[in-house]
Amino acid sequence: MTDTTPARTAGATVVEPEADPSIGQLVASASRDVSTLIRHEIALAKSEVKVSVKAGGLGLGLFAAAGFVLVLAVIMVSIALAYFIHMTGLDLAWCFLIVFALYVLLAGLLGFIGYRSVRKVRAPERAIHQAQETKRTLTQRG
Repeated sequence: MTDTTPARTAGATVVEPEADPSIGQLVASASRDVSTLIRHEIALAKSEVKVSVKAGGLGLGLFAAAGFVLVLAVIMVSIALAYFIHMTGLDLAWCFLIVFALYVLLAGLLGFIGYRSVRKVRAPERAIHQAQETKRTLTQRG
């Protein structure tokens, strides 16, 4: 006969024989572990994204500040250019008008270059042709 009573060891601790867990218990345990693992992975991803967004936001703010300072610098250079032209003896109002005209010419040149660049854009003719071929092939089969 086998003895199923717990064995006693030195001291007052009781060592019970381990029973093999059932399939249901194993599945429940694995499911719980996978669920916990996925939850922790999502939490890790959220924390990493939060750090990345903070760094990206800071970088974006610094780029905006740099752009603002650049705009201020352009204004200062424009005023300096007007005063430089004024040193030739021309009235100050005409000097600012000349600087304005330079900016209008620059804007026109950039607009013209942009217009020419946009005119080069073409429809994706090969992709359209391929889509039409596919459509024709599928409609002929049915």
